[in-house]
Amino acid sequence: MIIKAFFVDFYGTIVHEDGEVIQRITKIICDTGKVEDPSKVGAFWWEDFRTMFMNSGGDTFETQRALEEKSLVHTLERFGSDADVKELSNMMFEHWVKPPIFDDAGEFFEKSPLPVFIVSNIDTADILQAVGYHGLHPAGIFTSEDARSYKPGKELFELALKSTGLMPDEVMHIGDSVSSDVQGAEKVGIRALWLNRFGRDIPEGVESISRLPEAFGHIER
Repeated sequence: MIIKAFFVDFYGTIVHEDGEVIQRITKIICDTGKVEDPSKVGAFWWEDFRTMFMNSGGDTFETQRALEEKSLVHTLERFGSDADVKELSNMMFEHWVKPPIFDDAGEFFEKSPLPVFIVSNIDTADILQAVGYHGLHPAGIFTSEDARSYKPGKELFELALKSTGLMPDEVMHIGDSVSSDVQGAEKVGIRALWLNRFGRDIPEGVESISRLPEAFGHIER
């Protein structure tokens, strides 16, 4: 079957993740709390968020903003920090709506021979602001908030397929996460490309590219 459209992840794929902001927030927590091992702050924060994230769906779905703020509250409590959770959360949210864009993303959108649909785990309002900030014009945007489910769950991919009227074998998904993007897409029969920008080891059976425009050469095999 000929590929008719790209589904593309956003944060970590089109624009940069929030790693630098997280490091700044972690340092503030360390400076204002009772922390013997700074590495434990980030580890606790991530695991707390990940646990809630993995259990969020359907009737129990919560937005990323809600989950991030809850996990920050838990982290401040765990490490005895008196930092302002709203101030720290806003640092992260400001990044989400104005994230730096990767150099090759503009070229990808300008030269893509196929419609590009964004399929993202972020909240709808945040991604709409980020897309507008960079002047991008995707053919459509589908979010976890729309599907009330996060990747690698299949619901977000199913929503995108149903909304576009495309079959799984007519789509190629591109993303920077093997677990969320590659394995999530494959759950519904969508062929996926792993965007491996940083030269990491490629898992067996995974197709990879190092720059977004390289996807154009994978449309027909």
